[in-house]
Amino acid sequence: MRERIFGRNPVFEALRAGRRVPFRLLVAEGVLEKGRLADILEISRQKQVLIERVARQNLGQYGENHQGVVLEASGYPYSGLLDMLALAEQRGEPPFLLVLDALQDPQNLGTLLRTAEIVGVHGVLLPLRQTATVTPAVVSASSGASEHLLVSQVNLAQAIREIKQAGVWVIGLDAGDKAQRVERVRLDGPLALVVGSEGEGMRQLIRESCDILMCLPMRGSIESLNAAVAGSVALYLAWQARGYGSDVSPVDHR
Repeated sequence: MRERIFGRNPVFEALRAGRRVPFRLLVAEGVLEKGRLADILEISRQKQVLIERVARQNLGQYGENHQGVVLEASGYPYSGLLDMLALAEQRGEPPFLLVLDALQDPQNLGTLLRTAEIVGVHGVLLPLRQTATVTPAVVSASSGASEHLLVSQVNLAQAIREIKQAGVWVIGLDAGDKAQRVERVRLDGPLALVVGSEGEGMRQLIRESCDILMCLPMRGSIESLNAAVAGSVALYLAWQARGYGSDVSPVDHR
């Protein structure tokens, strides 16, 4: 299966990660070849990717935010849970996983994948059905972060059992009465953070599979945080609890 990735950062990261097979690069006629586009063209030439110049309006069919460049490449390379645990061992770190229970909005999925990659998550687990998957729109929403992440589609209940057997604590974000405030929950050890779907939260079976339910304190009048925002906040709090690591770089707000 071939996919068409659009936007300068997503295309650049897809080429840089090298996990997909690139077939063809479409570039809008007359676009200035500088900055990120110059980097894209350089990598494409190194990889001997076919480069075609096309009318800018022809790129609109692939995505509204194409920014004058589209990459035709192989489909997204999903991974397995064992790959994620092996990556944690390779890095000499306690496992740090993100479990997304039936998230529906591609923008939310992209946002969470971007945050997960930034904070060093070893892998992201998605259910087999009723979920947003890593489509070109999600790659765009993640600004290409998805290309550097291990993502797997699994039976979540079964995967959670396997995670627990590996000594990982499963902590679910929840707004219910049984949830503990975040400051009372240890986030520095082997951890799988579970974020539920928009509006519905975690499904009952997944909620019951969690070792701990955790809530974020709220002060304002709004009832709850957006799933992607809540998940991103929790991921950063977990990264903070884990000491951030020694390879921290300044935040880029682009």
